[in-house]
Amino acid sequence: MQYFSTRGQAPRLGFDDVLLAGLAEDGGLYLPESWPVLSPDTLAGLSGRPYAEVAATVMRPFLAGSCALDALDDLCARAYGRFAHSATCPLVQLEESLWVQELFHGPTLAFKDVALQLLGDLFDHVLSHRDSRITIVGATSGDTGSAAIEACRDRERVDIFILHPKGRTSEVQRRQMTTVDSANVHNIAVEGTFDDCQALVKAMFNDPGFRAEQGLAAVNSINFARILAQTVYYVTAAVALGAPYRPMTFAVPTGNFGNVFAGYAAKRMGVPMERLIVGSNRNDILTRFFETGKMEAREVAPTLSPSMDIQVSSNFERLLHDLLGGSSVELVRVMERFKQAGRFELTPEAVEEARNVFAGARYDDDETLAEIARVWREAGMLLDPHSAIGVAAARKLRLSRAVPVVALATAHPAKFPDAVERATGQRPPLPERLADLYDKAERYEILPNDLAAIQAHVRARSRAR
Repeated sequence: MQYFSTRGQAPRLGFDDVLLAGLAEDGGLYLPESWPVLSPDTLAGLSGRPYAEVAATVMRPFLAGSCALDALDDLCARAYGRFAHSATCPLVQLEESLWVQELFHGPTLAFKDVALQLLGDLFDHVLSHRDSRITIVGATSGDTGSAAIEACRDRERVDIFILHPKGRTSEVQRRQMTTVDSANVHNIAVEGTFDDCQALVKAMFNDPGFRAEQGLAAVNSINFARILAQTVYYVTAAVALGAPYRPMTFAVPTGNFGNVFAGYAAKRMGVPMERLIVGSNRNDILTRFFETGKMEAREVAPTLSPSMDIQVSSNFERLLHDLLGGSSVELVRVMERFKQAGRFELTPEAVEEARNVFAGARYDDDETLAEIARVWREAGMLLDPHSAIGVAAARKLRLSRAVPVVALATAHPAKFPDAVERATGQRPPLPERLADLYDKAERYEILPNDLAAIQAHVRARSRAR
């Protein structure tokens, strides 16, 4: 299996190199040359099988040629054995034809664990095989950072630097990153937004000298291996609810477009899907695109769902490549226009193609709190603000009660206790394994939104040289 860059100017790579590279040398994102298809018989045969077995089955074709291929069954079993629920990503029925898939039973209580627990083990396996080391740099709007740190802490061949926007994550999210006392973990609070953090990470990857010197690797969803691992829970949910014999709809609270792109990838792989619903908060650039065909960045507004406080959705580039007919030349032109002007517009035909799969809905903080309260009142379930947006969008935009709709619950309610308590009067406790989180000392550096300062900080602390 070979992978190409959306921008068409980087070498084609195998899975192991894509895993370690993350971002392509030309600034593009990697995609597989073809999408392996899960036949109806294969999908039907996955019914009732353990999550780790399904993960290995779904991912195996993408690892063709990888040094990790023969170890994939063991790697999946190890990664998903760390989850607190035996089903890994269980389905819970909320009402007729509406289900919630709980993706928060991993070590850091967020859906990012589903991919990153596996990626940590894949990094270890490939680096040991090559006798090499990497420096991971990543940006987080709240959950990626803690999941990546938990997956990579204390690994001898990895140093990890996570940038988060100062004062723009929940306290639980911040403490899950900054209380990890491991020598290879480095937290940076950037005086800016998540989009600033993301731009700094991309700039470091686009500096060839710095990238080679530090052996940079990515854990953000720009890394295709993360997208691949996230396709698995779409498969398990669809099979549990009747695939391949009936289609599904999925509703996904979305900021950086990685999670919902994994759903699109699963659709390309043969999972029957009627629609993918994008749930947005006030930072509604994606919903506005699906409504108007215009992608236009605005100022980031802080909300009760901070992991979605994003105006530059990096993974949209992967979908855009398809919407532009696979033309890397046209994609580069469009992305340059977006970089310079903060906006672009697609043809009516391309917009219609997107709308055949995607729809979007937006919810402000008051509407989000109202949805948390409604679900608690009617179903006795506590939802965090991100998951509540997914459920609200599912209820609003599902096309038919005959088609099951699955809303992805992306974070445990205890990660956002203030918002949940404000909506319901109930303060969700942290699970026992995290009960001492508020007692631990924090360790992080506050740095300006300045590339040179961030690079100097990484150079001074990494073990790359």
